[in-house]
Formats: sequence, structure tokens, C-alpha cells
Amino acid sequence: MVTSTSEILADRQTQPEHIPAPKREYPGALVVVEGIDGSGKSTQLYLLKRWLEIGGYRIHFTEWNSSPLVKSATRRGKQRRLLTPTTFSLLHAADFADRCERQILPLLQGGYLVLADRYIYTAFARDAARGCSPHWLRNLYSFAPIPDITFYFRAPLDVAVNRIVAGRPKLKYYEAGMDLGISLDRAESFRIFQERILNNYDQMLETDHFVLMDGTMRVNRLQKHMREIVGERVELAQFAPKKK
Repeated sequence: MVTSTSEILADRQTQPEHIPAPKREYPGALVVVEGIDGSGKSTQLYLLKRWLEIGGYRIHFTEWNSSPLVKSATRRGKQRRLLTPTTFSLLHAADFADRCERQILPLLQGGYLVLADRYIYTAFARDAARGCSPHWLRNLYSFAPIPDITFYFRAPLDVAVNRIVAGRPKLKYYEAGMDLGISLDRAESFRIFQERILNNYDQMLETDHFVLMDGTMRVNRLQKHMREIVGERVELAQFAPKKK
């Protein structure tokens, strides 16, 4: 039986939560959002980004699978349907490594607040749902900095899937998990694939110290809550514009 987000939140509130501060050798901070497609994570991170930008804070935004070095190879592989779970995973790892070396680490070392729309946990959840070994994936991304905050936006499977299906004229082949041979129907394949990913995220909730966010809350209330948590766990003053 799938546990609801409200039940998970209620259970966590009855238990003392200790989130260790990440060990880091840089003055910056890293805030990431995770969750299945349609959970609302990208919308909330965009709103947080705009709020910080308007305030003049030193920030940098990065998103999953966006390195120009790897993008063309990934696109060709998808178009020709040549990607196996392992090659797909390695392409995403190469993409992340390039962005980590060229963007994320230099900016953290330069004292920036880095915002990431999906991070290594996307690989842990999605690639494992494709059959890759969780231990192999953890080892593959072992060089990645540990985030200061990992927001996990969780929405019920049906809610998240309906949001995506309603906004897409057609689900893409790999997006729907058609490469796995789960179902001949793309919508059904997508739902099953997302359920696997959701289960993998839920397993990381405690071990990776996720901050659970209810993806069914009103957008403005959820954003207010997100800003409060960032304010509590990140020293925003160090990223604020210097007073003249």
C-alpha cells in the first residue's frame, strides 16, 4: 500500500529530526529539489530563484541534463533509441560531472548559493528504476558535493501523473519508460515507471536527510514554507548584496 505524503509528514513530526550539516570545504551553499515528474519541484525552485534574484543575492541555477558537452550525444541516442539503462546512466553522469566541475564546485568555492533542479538523487531513483545497481550508482556519483538542503517534493502518484499527461501532447519514448518493455501503452508505462521512481525516492527520505514537502499544497503556501526552511538552514546574509 502506498503511503500518503500527509501520513509520512505526520510520522516524521512525532520523531526528533537530526540533520547533520554537510562537511564542506567551500564558503557557498547548495540547495536542491527532487521528486517525480509533476510533483511541483521545478515551479517551487523557480519561485525561490526569482525571490533571491530580486533580493540581489549571489546565486547560480543549474538543472539536470543541461551540459552542452553531452546534450547532443544524449539527443542522438534518444532519437535512434540506442540507449541502454547503463549507457543512459553514464551519459547523465558525464553531464553532471561536466556541470559539477565547470559550474557547481567553482561557484560554491566562490561563495555562491547554488540552486539545482534535480541532483544526484534523480540518478539514484530513476536509473535504479531502470535496473542499474544502487551501489554502482552511489559509487559513480561519490565525487558530488552533499547538499545543504535537499527538498523532496512528494505528490500522490495519480496527481503527479495526471499533471504531466494533461500538459503533454505525447509522452516521449524514454520519458515514458518504453525502453523497459513495461507496457505497450505509453501512459500506462509512464505510470508504472513513475511509481518505481517514487518508491526509490521514498527509500532515500531518511538515509539522505530529505526535507519532505507536500506537493499538493497551494503554490504560495508551499513557497512560503520553502523560504522559511532556507532561511533557517542557510546563512542567507553571506549571499546578500554588500551594503555601500
